[in-house]
Amino acid sequence: MNKHSLKLSLLATALVLAGCSTAKPPEQINLQLPGQYRETAQLDGAWQAGNPADHIDRGAWWTVFNDTELNNLIEAATESSPTLAIALARVKEARANAGVVDADRKFQLNGGVGPTRQRDPDTSANTEWRAQVNASYEVDLIGRLSDQSRAARLDAQGQEAAYRSVLLALQADIAQQYFTLRALDSELEILRKTIDLRQEELRMVQRRFDLGDIGELDLAKAKTELATVQAEQESVVRNRAQQDHALAILLGKTPAEFTLAAAPLQLSVVRVPVGLPSQLLERRPDIAQAQRALAAASARVGAAKAAFFPRLVLTGTGGYESNELHELFKWSSRSWLLGPLVGTALTLPILDGGRNKANLSRADAVYEREVANYRQQVLVGFQEVENNLSGLRTLDRQIDYQRQAIASASIAERLANTRYKNGSASYFEVIDAQRTSLSVQRAEVQTAGLRMLTSVGLIRALGGGWLEDKPQS
Repeated sequence: MNKHSLKLSLLATALVLAGCSTAKPPEQINLQLPGQYRETAQLDGAWQAGNPADHIDRGAWWTVFNDTELNNLIEAATESSPTLAIALARVKEARANAGVVDADRKFQLNGGVGPTRQRDPDTSANTEWRAQVNASYEVDLIGRLSDQSRAARLDAQGQEAAYRSVLLALQADIAQQYFTLRALDSELEILRKTIDLRQEELRMVQRRFDLGDIGELDLAKAKTELATVQAEQESVVRNRAQQDHALAILLGKTPAEFTLAAAPLQLSVVRVPVGLPSQLLERRPDIAQAQRALAAASARVGAAKAAFFPRLVLTGTGGYESNELHELFKWSSRSWLLGPLVGTALTLPILDGGRNKANLSRADAVYEREVANYRQQVLVGFQEVENNLSGLRTLDRQIDYQRQAIASASIAERLANTRYKNGSASYFEVIDAQRTSLSVQRAEVQTAGLRMLTSVGLIRALGGGWLEDKPQS
């Protein structure tokens, strides 16, 4: 066997080995998870491997709350949020990086003009002028370049999913911040009415004290109750101001540039169609990002394995060479060369100090990490959906009980006031009834606000809205 045949045999053997040993780990994994949510026993169906669908337009999901001011706030935030701008810049950076990596798979062509100083043993030193075009192309024998390119594209898609995750988080945060403020406004309204009532009662107690009908203890108690409610009002005012500042930051404004006018909370009972876990959880952008990171890690394992096998780079050079600059571009000065100037077109790593082995170990470790991260993101998604479903179920019952308590407390307060005016009860009985009435009213408003936050939380946990996919035209 001659040397040429031996080289071809070695190359064929290397390619066969490469095809057998560069298998990549799977880009998707199946998870043994329930086919329905624990909180929705009426659902059926089985879990399936997730196919990221985070690119589907969710629509303006916040419009289900029928609040024009909320709609305006969310739309304004998407135009001015610094957090969203940062996420968008990362998407652009990842796309550009994917373009850089993909360029390595393309035909390369560059040119240049310049002198070269040479000394011939038989003559004096002279200057040789060259004007050349260099061409090169690496044949993707083992798929290393395609794996690297795919990994970079998946990284870009992962950043796009991260952008959608940031967008969804921003929209949900604004909605929850908005409803928090509205619940505080309702609390303030209750407190203001209570203060008006306490002030009227204080005037009544003061008159009875001046007439000698009651002692100073009742008067002191009336003043104490008024001051206590006024102090509670200031606490809620302070909390409201801080929440208002937080909303301004979400909108990309300073607190001095924005304030939300006060208005009471309007409880809107939104029934979210949860659907199957395999249909809606895969639309969560954070899970989609984790799946793309897993796929990119798989591609990088393939690229790391391919580094152990030969690389074939085809090169060529053409142009002009002349010892005289004025003769450089004459037809007689043309020159060309196929193949590398130095070395060989086909290279195979033999000794690299363990670099390729270490790179493969690193790629395997990253893949294992991304598998675990994907599993974790899916489990977190299930937990968040279940938490919000159970929250809505129990909050609805809690609100019903609290409304019953408000009705009873109002009756008790009215009866206590009547008994006190008739002299058949002490002022302590009135105070106790009023405290109870105020407490249950505030609790009901807080629970109603929490229900609105939980509704938004469920929509967010499901990956946004639940609009059906529009048929493609």
